[in-house]
Amino acid sequence: MRLAVLGAGSVGTSVVNLASEYGHEVVALADSSSATVDADGIDVEAVLERKAGDDPVGDREPDALFEADYDVLVEATPTTLGDAEPGFTHTKRALEADRHVVLANKGPVAERYEEIQALAADSEGSIRFEATVGGAIPVLSTIEDCTPEAVTAVRGVLNGTANFILTRMAAEGLDYEHVLTEAQDLGVAEADPTFDVDGTDAALKFVILANVLNDGGFSLADADVDGIQNIPGSALELAAEDGRTIRLIGEASRDSVRVGPRLVPEHGALAVTGTQNIVEIETRHAGSLASSGRGAGGPETATAVLSDVGRLPEL
Repeated sequence: MRLAVLGAGSVGTSVVNLASEYGHEVVALADSSSATVDADGIDVEAVLERKAGDDPVGDREPDALFEADYDVLVEATPTTLGDAEPGFTHTKRALEADRHVVLANKGPVAERYEEIQALAADSEGSIRFEATVGGAIPVLSTIEDCTPEAVTAVRGVLNGTANFILTRMAAEGLDYEHVLTEAQDLGVAEADPTFDVDGTDAALKFVILANVLNDGGFSLADADVDGIQNIPGSALELAAEDGRTIRLIGEASRDSVRVGPRLVPEHGALAVTGTQNIVEIETRHAGSLASSGRGAGGPETATAVLSDVGRLPEL
């Protein structure tokens, strides 16, 4: 497949770097300020070197990406809430041109799911978005294999930053602010960690899961969300005395989306440590299916993107 990659952050550049290993060719890459386009395939090494040096990725306007002869738009721009722009418009533009779209951007499928699916239904192209939920963990493809109708609920830990903070608080008896600073120093938490610690990031992922199970009907506004900012170290100590710990747990069903701190058995499946994620899929016929792994990171998320590309039909 010929890929046009929109977004040159850690995920977009990882897709560009790994695409050839999956048998695909990148014919365009754009960030918010420039683009490079080459029908014979962009010079990946040169582009990544320019990006690493904070130079423009190319000498054309970002919009030139859509003029490329591509099969798949990889939309890896930052997630935005509400109208999910500009990700929604990028997706719409590609589908209306009868191209495939693979999303790493959570916004369009969390906030405007029905509109996106309607656009896909009218297009020769199709849309996939494994990378929006759980990084490299194959959550959506597992649900697809089971068929969404046979899945009753999905629950788990889907934010590595929050999980790292809770793990450290429990292991070392440290308070939230101390561990947050440590996480930021290590690069595990962003300079502004709000989306991670207030539950928004996890909630977006579980909203997407609810939309898949229910064929739409959910946005972030429909989720019941609590974060971890107000959990004292003493709460984790008390939980440990009872053989339990606290994790930021999300759950999606056909009726609701809930994310918040929950008590779980200290050595249970949901008590993953550090930046690990875990997802449990409850099914009618196959019982509970669990998958765990790294839920974020450029190369990890890029593998989900490229796996999706491999599932697409030829145009």
